[in-house]
Amino acid sequence: MELKTNPYFRKTVKYIHLLLLIGACSVIIGFFTIFTTYMIAKLSGPPPIEIPQSTIYYAEDGTVIGESHNGQKRYWVNLDEISPDLINATLAIEDQRFYSHIGFDPKRIAGALIADFKAMAKVQGASTISQQYARNLFLSHEKTLARKIKEAFYTIRLEANYSKKEILEGYLNTIYYGHGTYGIEAASRYYFNKNAKDLNLHEAALLAGIPKGPNSFSPFISYDKAKGRQELILSEMAKQGFISNAEAQKAKRANIDFAGNLGDKQGTTAPYFQDVVNTQLKSKIGLDERTIELGGLKVFTTLDSKLQKVVEEQVKKTIPENSLIQTAVVVMEPKTGYVQALIGGRDYQESSFNRATQAVRQPGSTIKPILYYAALERGFTPVSTFRSELTTFTFDDGREKYTPENFNHKYADDDITLMQALALSDNIYAVKTHLFLGMETLVETAKKFGIESDLDEVPSLALGTSNVRLIEMANAYSLLANGGKSVEPVFITKVVDSKGKVIYEQEKEAVQVLDPDITFVMNHMLTGIFDEKLNGYTNVTGQSILSKTTKTYAGKSGSTNMDSWMIGFTPKLVTAVWTGYDQGKSINRTDERQFAKNIWVDIMENALEGKPDQIFKPTPGVIGVNINPETGLLATKDCPVKRYTYFIKGTEPTEYCSEPKANSSDDEQPLTKDPEKSPWYRKWFKWID
Repeated sequence: MELKTNPYFRKTVKYIHLLLLIGACSVIIGFFTIFTTYMIAKLSGPPPIEIPQSTIYYAEDGTVIGESHNGQKRYWVNLDEISPDLINATLAIEDQRFYSHIGFDPKRIAGALIADFKAMAKVQGASTISQQYARNLFLSHEKTLARKIKEAFYTIRLEANYSKKEILEGYLNTIYYGHGTYGIEAASRYYFNKNAKDLNLHEAALLAGIPKGPNSFSPFISYDKAKGRQELILSEMAKQGFISNAEAQKAKRANIDFAGNLGDKQGTTAPYFQDVVNTQLKSKIGLDERTIELGGLKVFTTLDSKLQKVVEEQVKKTIPENSLIQTAVVVMEPKTGYVQALIGGRDYQESSFNRATQAVRQPGSTIKPILYYAALERGFTPVSTFRSELTTFTFDDGREKYTPENFNHKYADDDITLMQALALSDNIYAVKTHLFLGMETLVETAKKFGIESDLDEVPSLALGTSNVRLIEMANAYSLLANGGKSVEPVFITKVVDSKGKVIYEQEKEAVQVLDPDITFVMNHMLTGIFDEKLNGYTNVTGQSILSKTTKTYAGKSGSTNMDSWMIGFTPKLVTAVWTGYDQGKSINRTDERQFAKNIWVDIMENALEGKPDQIFKPTPGVIGVNINPETGLLATKDCPVKRYTYFIKGTEPTEYCSEPKANSSDDEQPLTKDPEKSPWYRKWFKWID
C-alpha cells in the first residue's frame, strides 16, 4: 500500500504507461505507414522494367552471327532458361531469405549494423535482391539519403506489383557482371561461350560472385580473388542445403575453362550482309534506330554461315593479297529468294562500302539472257540466225552511228544461231536482236526481271552499258532458275521483339511472271557456255573453267573495260560475282579478267559438293530435238555434230542438215559467204551501213 502511494513509484508507473502508449502508437503508426506505403505502391501500379537489350542476329541454322549493343551486352532470358545452380548460388550469397521477406531483410540489416559498428567502417551490405534490382532499374549508385529513400519506395513498388519469380528473373537479367556484360546470359556467353541454362556448378558459383565487385572479382582481373569468392559461395550453398559438402568440394577442385572475349568475335561474321539486314530493318520493316540497337530483338536471317565462309575463302584464294581489284558476291536460293551469302568487298574494316548492293556497274554481256528471253517471247528460236560481221549501226534518224566489236575482234563472217551467239557472246548478234525488237523492249523486259536501275534506250544497252547493281542481276537470274516465278532478295525471315512477339515474318508467295516454257528454253541455252559442241567459230565463254565443273550449270559471263562478271545457276543455287577496280580503272591483265569466273565456279563446286546433279526439267510446252549447231538444222549422219536442243512446241526445225559448213579455227581466216546472197533480215535493217 505504501508502494502504491509512494510518489516516486507512481511517477515511474506513469512513465512506463506513457512509454507503452508511445510504443503502441509507434507500432500502429509504423503498421499504418507500411500499409499506406504498400497501398500507394500498389495503386501506383507496376513500375516499368524495360531495359536496353542487345539485338541478336541469327543465321538460318540458329547460330548467332552478330549483335548490336553499343558497348553493353544485354540479353533477357526466362528464369527457366537459367541454370538452377546459378540461381541457388546467387540466393546463397546475395539474399538467403529472398522468398520470405517483403523487400527488406531486418535480420540482415541488424547484422550489417553490428558488423559495421564493430569494424567502425562500412564492411557489410544489407541490400536484398529486390533492393538491388530497384537500384539497377531506376537509380544511380550514389550513397545519399535521398537515393536510399527512393530505393526503398521502388523496392516496395516492385514487391507490391511483381511476383518473387519475376523479381528474381529481372535481377539476374540486369545485374552487372563486368566487361560490359549485363545479365547472366551475356555473362555466360562472355566468360564461357555457353547459354546460361548450360552453366555447371563450378561455373555458376564463379559468376555469382562477380556482381559484388566486378572490378575485383572478375577472373580476368584477379583470378585468385574470383576463385576465393567462388569457394566461399560453394561453402554457403552446402551450408544452406543447396548442395552436399561432397559436391562443394568437387566443384572447388574443378578446372575452369574460360572462353575469354569470344563473344566480341561474332560481330565479324558477314559484316556486309549484316549491314543490309540493318538497312532492311529500317526501310522495309519500319523500325527506328533505337529499337534496332537496344530493343532486344531477335532477327532471324537467311545467311548460310558455312556457305558464307566458302565465299570468303574462295575470294581470298583467287585474288592476290597485293591486288587492288575489288569484288562482290551474292549467293541466292532461287526458289525463296533467300540470300545465303554476300560480300560487298574484300575487307570490311578497310571499306564498308557494299559493292553488292550499293555500287552500280556495267553488267556487260550478263544482260544478254534478258534480251534473248524477250526475243524468244517474240518469235525467235534457238536457231534463229543473224550474220556475225563487223557492222556499223545508224540510229536517231541517221544522226548517230554505233560500231560494236566482238572480243578480240573475232567474227564468224557468217550466219550464226541464237544459241551460238549466246554461248560465244557475240556482240553483233546481240545488237541486231536489240534493234530488231525495238530498244524499249529490253528496258521493259528488264523491269519484268526485277531490274530497278534506270536503263538507257540505246543500241549499246544490248551489251550491258547501263549501270545496275549486282544484287539486281542475281535476282534476275533467280527468276530464270525458279522457272520464271518472281522472287526478290530476302535477308530477314522473322523478327521477334524482347517479349517474344513476332513483329515481322516473311510470307511472300512466288508469282509466275515469265513464261515457263520460254524460261526453260532460255535456261537450256544458257548451259551452252560450257558446251564445246557449240564451238562453231571460237571457244565458248565458259571454256576457261570447264575443267573445274562437275555439275550441270547455266550461266553467262560479262565484261567491259572496267568490269568482269560471272552469273550462273542450278535449279537450287544462283551465284553472281563482280570484280573490278573501285576507281574505274581498266582491267588489262588476262588473269584479272578470269577472277570472276574462277571465284564463281569454286563457290558453286564447293557449295554443291556431294550433292546430286540438278538439271532443269522440261516443261510441257517444249520439245527437244538433235540440232547441228553449225547449221541450226536437224542433225543427220552427214552432220554428225549434234546438240540436243529444246524449242517451244511448233517452232522446232523440220529441215535436215545435208552437209556441215566448214569451220574456221582461231588460227585461220574466217570464211565469208558470197556477197550476192543477202540474208532474210537485211531488208528490215535500214540502220546497217
